[in-house]
Amino acid sequence: MTVNRLQHATSPYLQQHADNPVDWWPWCDESLELARREDRPILLSVGYSACHWCHVMAHESFEDPATAAVMNELFVNIKVDREERPDLDRIYQTAHQLLSRRPGGWPLTVFLTPDDHSPFFAGTYFPPEPRHGLPGFADLLRQIDRAYREQRAAIDEQNASLRSALAEVDATPPGDDPDQAPIVDALRQLAAQYDAAHGGFGGAPKFPHPGTLRFLLREGVRRGDAAAVEMALHTLERMANGGINDHLGGGFCRYSVDQYWMIPHFEKMLYDNGQLLAVYAEAWLAAGRRPLFKHVCERTAEWVMREMQAPDGGYYASLDADSEGEEGKYYVWTPAEVVALLDDAEYRVFAARYGLDRAANFEGHWHLHTFADTAAIAERIGREPREVRKLLLSARHKLLAVREQRVRPGRDDKILTSWNALMIKGMAKAGRLIGRDDWLDSARRALAFLRARHWRDGRLLATSRDGRAQLNAYLDDYAYLADAVLELLQAGWDNALYAFACELAERLLEHFEDREHGGFFFTSDDHEALVHRPKPLGDDAMPSGNGVAVEVLQRLALLGGELRFHDAARRALRASARAIARAPHAHVGLLEGLHHHLEPAEQLVIRGPADGLDDWQRAALHRYVPGRLVLAVETAASGLPAGLADKVAGPGETLAYRCRGTTCEPPLRDLDSVAAANAAD
Repeated sequence: MTVNRLQHATSPYLQQHADNPVDWWPWCDESLELARREDRPILLSVGYSACHWCHVMAHESFEDPATAAVMNELFVNIKVDREERPDLDRIYQTAHQLLSRRPGGWPLTVFLTPDDHSPFFAGTYFPPEPRHGLPGFADLLRQIDRAYREQRAAIDEQNASLRSALAEVDATPPGDDPDQAPIVDALRQLAAQYDAAHGGFGGAPKFPHPGTLRFLLREGVRRGDAAAVEMALHTLERMANGGINDHLGGGFCRYSVDQYWMIPHFEKMLYDNGQLLAVYAEAWLAAGRRPLFKHVCERTAEWVMREMQAPDGGYYASLDADSEGEEGKYYVWTPAEVVALLDDAEYRVFAARYGLDRAANFEGHWHLHTFADTAAIAERIGREPREVRKLLLSARHKLLAVREQRVRPGRDDKILTSWNALMIKGMAKAGRLIGRDDWLDSARRALAFLRARHWRDGRLLATSRDGRAQLNAYLDDYAYLADAVLELLQAGWDNALYAFACELAERLLEHFEDREHGGFFFTSDDHEALVHRPKPLGDDAMPSGNGVAVEVLQRLALLGGELRFHDAARRALRASARAIARAPHAHVGLLEGLHHHLEPAEQLVIRGPADGLDDWQRAALHRYVPGRLVLAVETAASGLPAGLADKVAGPGETLAYRCRGTTCEPPLRDLDSVAAANAAD
């Protein structure tokens, strides 16, 4: 009889497996000691609650008593939520790539030696019976056990080589101070991968890559590179009109399984949507306040506040791809369902816009994807475009109300510090640029939650659920949260928030910096000892923690005159120089920090009475200036950092100081001057 060890976990993913016949353990000292004591290999299974193929493997294998019996006999079985333990996931995904020479994914299935936790075999999903060139899972288990018992010397030799290879992954020696060349090379590499017809990069599957889009938008504007700007805006347009965007409820799904952005993998992740919200808000301003991009921000923010924000302020992690055991069931329609809910005029425009008058596009059903714009529909049916928009809106409301009554996809309701920070930044940036105080309030509530629950004794915790916070935080938690605080400071100066950002930066330097070579490790110096301590430099689905740390440290150095922050950022860039040079397009987060190392970011500091600051801030947003920091501080404010304290205004006057690095121009004295000063940096 198995012991239920997962039922009290903070991870909903672990709880999903609590009743399996598999004798699951969490990753803990007791499970690792058991493996050592009994000389049984560890079967490490890594996944997350919104993962479709994790559910498939669970149903096929982990819920099967016969398969579970083999697992229990031969292995110590450890289940890990990759969202709570990104350190373990990062290490063993890298090991999977080194062992199999293929990209990893989830579920991740890794077999570890019990003494040092080195991986000696790795894969992802395995079917219950041989299929598509994959062995049946139970047969694989027996083969792995036999190899472990009979080929120990070969496994030990392989493990030694693998550990050396893991060390080499992050062992790039520091280079010289980089120049502009990697930025230019990244633009060229991305242009070569760009899909000019459909937007995005490469073929199917297509991922949003918000960091790449931000890089193209910012560098395109800075350099007057219209092609780079078009790559970003066209991709954002195609994603907004595609099925990856939930046209009824708002929010983006994880990725598109096709090159057209039509059919998504239906899970919705907080980290994707936080980044996309920020990028669409920047694109709205850069594209001359284009309505489509504003609508995307509105729908995404509405979804976040409606479905993803807890009553006490934190943001939930994700929504599942499946409902009632079927992927996408919650989102798709038949024409008959839609016909029954809409009147004739509504159906006519809705079907034309979203493809219900075409062949089914998802397993006999229709998933909404934009096929015609409102102007074309208006011309076709002889109505005004505003009438078409009104009919589409009423149809959307009717369908959404009915969809809300369906069985919902599962929601992973744990609160992750790093993912919350990305959404706080997204809500704060969109709220500030578009002028939505409710979005700013949402971001402030989430930050207040993290400070109250995840900040303990001067250190961050990584995750919480049901009031229980735990796990030592990672590089991304500190860097992303400091970045989010800096974004919120642009919506209203707060000395306490500034001090908090500095505390986060101090912890980065104290516990994460590689003092010998520069840059930042993913885990702190007092973290649990693992088979490897990664120092990730490139971007993946989330921004590079090193890249965000460089940006944060540079901004704080300018605000407070703290040279230690500036020097740490420079060391990180030098430590990253060779990796950036090898693959510039894979390090766009660090390239933003590089740009501001070579050309310090513009700061616009506004000082004046409280009742006039909003107008001056709006004037500062008259034109898109990538990377600019806009801070509005009341005249009477005291205790300001060095970079603000010398920007003063007399009684009753408002002044704006435009600075680059430590050099400031004479103050601007009226709103027209602020608007006119909006030249790109």
